[in-house]
Amino acid sequence: MKLSGLLELLRERPAYQALLDALQADIPGWRGRTRPLQILKSARPYLVAALAQHLRRPILVVTGRPQRAVQLHTHLRQWLPASEVHLFSAADPLPYEKVPWGGETIFQRLSALSALAPYFASTPAQAGGEEPPIVVTSARALLSLTIPRREFILGLRVLRQGQQVNLVKLLESLVSMGYQPAQLVEEPGTFSRRGGIIDFFPPTERWPVRMELFGDEIDSLRQFDPSTQRSMQSIPAVTLVPANEALPKFGPQAAERLEHLALEACQTVAAMDFRRDIERLAAGETFKGIEFYLPYLYSQPGRLLDYLPDAGLLIVEDMAELDEAAREFMKQAEDNRQTVQRTGDLPPDFAATHWDWEQEKERVAARADLDLGYGLEAEEESLPPLAELFAPAPHYGGRLKQIVSESDEMARAGERVVIVSRQARRLAELFLEAGRPIAEAEEITQPPIPGTITLLRGVLSEGWMLDHVWPAESDAPAGPATVLLTDTELFGWSKPESRQRRRARGLSPEAFFSDVSPGDYVVHVEHGIGIYRGLVRMTVDGIEREYLQVDYAAGDRLFVPVHQADRLARYVGPGEGAPPLSRLGTGEWEQTKARAQKAVRDLARELLELYAARATAQGHAFQPDTPWQAEMEEAFPYTETPDQLMAIEEVKADMERPLPMDRLICGDVGYGKTEVALRSAFKAVMDGKQVAVLVPTTVLAQQHYKRFQERLAAFPVIVEMLSRFRSRQEQERILQELAAGKIDIIIGTHRLLQKDVKFKDLGLVIIDEEQRFGVAHKERLKQLRKEVDVLTLTATPIPRTLHMSLVGLRDMSTIDTPPEDRLPIKTVLAPYDDNLVRQAILRELERGGQVYFVHNRVQGIEIIARRLQKLVPEATFAIAHGQMPERELAQVMWDFANGEYDVLVCTTIIESGIDIPNVNTIIINRADTFGLAQLYQLRGRVGRGAVRAYAYLLYDKHHPLSPVARRRLEAIAEATELGAGFRIALEDLEIRGAGEILGARQHGHIAAIGLDMYSRLLSQAIQELREGGAPDEEPKKKPGAGWRRPQLPKTIGADQPLVLIDLPLVAYIPESYIPEEPLRLQMYRRLAELSTHAEIDELAAELRDRFGPLPVEVENLFFQLHVRADALQLGIEAIVRENNSLVIRCIGLELIDRDALQQKLGSAAKVARRHIAIPLDEQGIWREVLTKVLSELAVAS
Repeated sequence: MKLSGLLELLRERPAYQALLDALQADIPGWRGRTRPLQILKSARPYLVAALAQHLRRPILVVTGRPQRAVQLHTHLRQWLPASEVHLFSAADPLPYEKVPWGGETIFQRLSALSALAPYFASTPAQAGGEEPPIVVTSARALLSLTIPRREFILGLRVLRQGQQVNLVKLLESLVSMGYQPAQLVEEPGTFSRRGGIIDFFPPTERWPVRMELFGDEIDSLRQFDPSTQRSMQSIPAVTLVPANEALPKFGPQAAERLEHLALEACQTVAAMDFRRDIERLAAGETFKGIEFYLPYLYSQPGRLLDYLPDAGLLIVEDMAELDEAAREFMKQAEDNRQTVQRTGDLPPDFAATHWDWEQEKERVAARADLDLGYGLEAEEESLPPLAELFAPAPHYGGRLKQIVSESDEMARAGERVVIVSRQARRLAELFLEAGRPIAEAEEITQPPIPGTITLLRGVLSEGWMLDHVWPAESDAPAGPATVLLTDTELFGWSKPESRQRRRARGLSPEAFFSDVSPGDYVVHVEHGIGIYRGLVRMTVDGIEREYLQVDYAAGDRLFVPVHQADRLARYVGPGEGAPPLSRLGTGEWEQTKARAQKAVRDLARELLELYAARATAQGHAFQPDTPWQAEMEEAFPYTETPDQLMAIEEVKADMERPLPMDRLICGDVGYGKTEVALRSAFKAVMDGKQVAVLVPTTVLAQQHYKRFQERLAAFPVIVEMLSRFRSRQEQERILQELAAGKIDIIIGTHRLLQKDVKFKDLGLVIIDEEQRFGVAHKERLKQLRKEVDVLTLTATPIPRTLHMSLVGLRDMSTIDTPPEDRLPIKTVLAPYDDNLVRQAILRELERGGQVYFVHNRVQGIEIIARRLQKLVPEATFAIAHGQMPERELAQVMWDFANGEYDVLVCTTIIESGIDIPNVNTIIINRADTFGLAQLYQLRGRVGRGAVRAYAYLLYDKHHPLSPVARRRLEAIAEATELGAGFRIALEDLEIRGAGEILGARQHGHIAAIGLDMYSRLLSQAIQELREGGAPDEEPKKKPGAGWRRPQLPKTIGADQPLVLIDLPLVAYIPESYIPEEPLRLQMYRRLAELSTHAEIDELAAELRDRFGPLPVEVENLFFQLHVRADALQLGIEAIVRENNSLVIRCIGLELIDRDALQQKLGSAAKVARRHIAIPLDEQGIWREVLTKVLSELAVAS
């Protein structure tokens, strides 16, 4: 949505034109003598955008609070091209808080600096657009330290196609500008080099860039997708900017300045942390959190005001508000400084992390051109009277008929009416019903014709009226009035617009199981579980090749040809113990696999029977959404994430079908599953059906009850709760009303499954965390599934491979997008220390929060609680563990949730419990005794809101950590953001997810053969049963010529027969082409999984794109793959060297006319009953002969 066409309307107003003239004339003495213009707050983005368009000068807009800066930035992008509007945001951490900045913050700040900096460079032209920028900032961001302007400009470099570059100097400058070398460029601020191809990811770009050199000349520049690593489009040029405001090349001088810090005043862990950072700085390294040392990296750090050129415009939104916000920030900074010094987290002599407002205020006042705020009028003659141009828009509070009638009246009076709403389609229908059809517009590029109504779908927080003259006034305006209406005026509220995010790096489908490193346990399809040792190169029969070495029990060793890399997958099984290694040549592995195969077939049958029963059952087909449904959904106070919207659409589509719904919604806690459930429940009630919401605990029931009541208060929907919190009389009343149909939505625990609970007309059952119910309850739920629509919610992740194999059997929706404004959790790994625990608890209490203290032994938990009470007498404590009576436990949890206790000393019962946003510190005692996934889930109990959360992983200082335990704890401590660490943490959770979906009896089989092999076997069994086969026999290993391989989900390549290919070719990926072994192995796996010529050509093109022209060894590898693709299609078992011939073995030869084939091939090959022999001559024409043989076989079969 763009509204730029409305900007020209201001030109017609004399007061605005006078302001433009004054700013263009640059009247002496104007700057620094600004008067408050008293502009209506909602009209300020419009005025700023008009000034930007008409003056064509860089503009810096300073507002008070960070939230207002975000809002202004969002609104300006509705009036102007998004590329011209930048947000210089405040850093994520609080002042003096030692926490790394988020990637989006770094991106926004550097983008703003790089938009302004070229105005000071000798050649100001940038690679991107040449339009003057608008930068929006807040008081807090204005006061933050940044990179000095001179250093930033020195780091700017425009790279253009055809330009000459010195590769060595370019790589050196990347390192000095803070770019980190990486195997794959997936994150901003990283780079990699492969021969003449350099990939780099400037933090100011939405996509990384691939530069290909021809000698010293830039041959091409291409943007590429970080998740696929494939090039997307060519670009003529790109601007290289510093990767961070804290440049590591200044690290050594920062280390010298930091040497004199009074670290002895810090607690042990903090002091160790500072010393480690000082060592990194001295070595010139960059690291996460280096921005904390900005006061020391530069002798004179930079400020944002330094970047505004003299010709630029400084607009203060409201000087009085700016002053107030800046003073609040200074107080917060000082309070925070005292707190972190008191807790021993900061040396007392650490330099200020921001500029002082009193000094900066003078700079701002001296430099400001305009103040749009409501401050007191000065006595002197002020600026042109712009304030009178704007008036607040009328408010309708949801009175839809009045909106339509008054809009129509204003248009008939010759005014322009512009309506911007999320509900544009609904409004268009209302206007149509009133006899005034309006088409929904995409954007406004020209001023609308007077007397028209324009309707756009979009978001603005507030509207305004320009030159609107009420009937009582006599003077006519300068031009026709314009009225801008938004959801705020129409309905009384406006939903925040979703901030544009950097595209998240997706994990590729094969990444989970193909991420194999030397020393990992792996599963080979034919040979079982071994240990992968790495890639080795060997010469066999005079031909050099690369193999994957796998070690087995009893010293056995297997060398797997690289084109069979798909026969291997990383072993993922339950628990942390090592799996037993298989023995080669004993048949033991085949027996294990056969047992799992039988169990899998039984499960597949059971799943298919359930599916068939559902497919024939008659359910209720719900009606399409009602107008009330739209109203209820629009009242959701947050912006839905794309996958949340997709889940809602899928649930509604299921409900509108005449079959009973059985859908599973998977998503982490706080990702918006409850809203999906709420909307589906409301839909059911609107169709006259009752809804049961089943939850595992009384406290969760209470929480859901409260949420449902709040969201549905405006509608005639009766919500009740049935749990042990209700008295016997209340329960009886609820049961009677439920049976009589007086209750629409009932929320409760397993009490809802008892026989005395009767419904008048149950239409939908919503189950939260089904795996936490008992066997008897699950049987009752299984019966319900055949009768009514069932929606299940779970926070346990489902393995992707298993999800693939269950497609069509269990409908699943996944919500992967985390809520906005969720900050990474600050994780501390340290030995247990009374002082550290006391400081952690006090820090949380000081900011009004609560604490979980996790001790995973019921025995002794009361002793721990008493010890903590003595340690922190200022706090109140409660105890919660699984052996307490249910009612008592529920009461404690409820009291804690309501803020009656400061600290909850508990076991892991909180691992999947209620959502308490006020708990933002978790202390885990003896963290080394917990599993990786347990720690991940426990840590996930905090950090739900926009407040920084802390997790302390403590271990016994008297018991040194084992290497495994240390690695596990460090993995959690480092996995602060979604990515590789997150994937590691989820491994055993995914196993748990598999067990919960499939049932406990399958658990042992998953352990025996690994999750990936298990998923593949399940896929095969389901497909064979669907196709009507009898999967009680082993699949035939020798298919005939007419055979075609089944299309199954790709897990590992065991779903295709093993074709032996042994050609007299040197075929591998040289280290000079792809030096990194993990990347080379990943490529081998992908190559081995290919089965069609199109897939092979596609991967060859990708390798050329990513790594440059293919060496002859890789060309040979692709020829071998094309041969294998033909062999798979033709049912060929092997193509191998025997004596001095290349022999093609194929039993399908018995079914074709071999004499005719021999005649076509002539003397170049000899056709026998079950094989064809091609002489291996010295001229090397065997390749052409082999290609011809395969072509003729394809025709014959």
